[in-house]
Amino acid sequence: MDLFRKKSISHMLASIQETDKSLNKVLGAKDLTMMGIGCIIGTGIFVLTGVAAAEHAGPALVLSFIFSGLACIFAALCYSEFASSIPISGSAYTYSYVTFGEVMAWILGWALLLEYGLAASAVASGWSGYFQGLLSGFGLKLPLAITSAYDPGKGTFIDVPAITAVLVITFLLSRGLRESTRANNIMVVIKIAVVLLFIVIGIWYVKPGNWTPFMPFGFSGVTAGAASVFFAYLGFDSIASAAEEVKNPQRNMPIGIISSLTICTILYIIVSFILTGIVPFTELNVKNPVAFALSYIHQDWVAGFISVGALTGMTTVLLVLLYAQTRLFFAMSRDGLLPKTMSKVDSVKKAPIINTWITGILVAIFVGFIPLHRLAELVNIGTLFAYLVVSVGVLVLRKTQPELPRAFKVPFVPFIPIISMLFCGYLMFNLPMTTWIGFGIWLVIGLIVYCIFGYRNSELGKREKNLKADKEIDKREIL
Repeated sequence: MDLFRKKSISHMLASIQETDKSLNKVLGAKDLTMMGIGCIIGTGIFVLTGVAAAEHAGPALVLSFIFSGLACIFAALCYSEFASSIPISGSAYTYSYVTFGEVMAWILGWALLLEYGLAASAVASGWSGYFQGLLSGFGLKLPLAITSAYDPGKGTFIDVPAITAVLVITFLLSRGLRESTRANNIMVVIKIAVVLLFIVIGIWYVKPGNWTPFMPFGFSGVTAGAASVFFAYLGFDSIASAAEEVKNPQRNMPIGIISSLTICTILYIIVSFILTGIVPFTELNVKNPVAFALSYIHQDWVAGFISVGALTGMTTVLLVLLYAQTRLFFAMSRDGLLPKTMSKVDSVKKAPIINTWITGILVAIFVGFIPLHRLAELVNIGTLFAYLVVSVGVLVLRKTQPELPRAFKVPFVPFIPIISMLFCGYLMFNLPMTTWIGFGIWLVIGLIVYCIFGYRNSELGKREKNLKADKEIDKREIL
């Protein structure tokens, strides 16, 4: 039963006060909101919208975004309650440790490693494609061999632009969270301005006739589209990874999570309406749908700004995903489930520098040499699994620890957590079987790693063994 040993919230809060393990508290509600927007708006709005409209939903893409957005908003409320009650790094991994026990926390942490790692790799790959497209606009072309991951059939061996992007952002993160946050905030302002520019220009070229038929693939197409564009909403959960670096987390965490998701959902709905109103959905099966739509209406000068905005957007997504990955490694390492090197904090920058570089190098190797293809679909199932577990966790913790101080409470419990569970479960059900098989294999590998390393080195396990040993000594002394 010690597989399900749980961490005490009071002990966790006390342990993070240790000077050699404490992180720098520099983030406010605005920073968290910008971080969320920085991670959410990127690949989804600039890349996925076209394919989802052409292959799944048609003009009803707006319903797909609403459906996915609702699933995320309900899950975000659950995350907000946990984040305000347990302001500790690790996001859903930490919440599961308190609620369900160690082995479930490990499984969820392992799933999140898949989410952040593959998502960062997918975004870096997309960044490389957009960057090369931007260079070609100036008549510059990189040698084919260094333009994409290893694929001898296409003559490519390494994706140098993607590796470069990952390492540059890793360097920025290694400088400290304050500097990274400033850079993220600037880039977020740029990409929101670009999205608003598309809305202002594109709205005058909308033809309502393009919205007919509105649901060409039926409701099943809408749900398939929702499962597809769910990738566009990744990011709000990464805010929870910043909990230990937030000033007044009980107030600021819920504000950052909910406000960033709300702003992005509204922008997604407006952009999808305009996009499918400008271009017939059958012609949107392209990698750069927003720029394509502007070229379609002969507004090429704006299309150039869109390409810059897309590049900036993907940069911020990559920054926040790599940040979230490092903080997850940090939390799991501090608990003894990963090597202790990952939780060493620099005494000056108050950040896990070694961890940051290990994470950046691993992602750079992955994106540089391994073709992603359908592996990126695993990101969605890993994320939905985390949202599902957190939604269940709210109900469990309300029952097991009703006295726990909660600065933010999910309204209408148990209905909203249950609705969140149903939404996430339904979207998971709509993912391909190959994705489920891949996810199952990943979890089996994770359990093997836990049995070999995590279970033996768990800090909680060591502490419980010491307590048992002390009790045995006390018994002997009494006898």
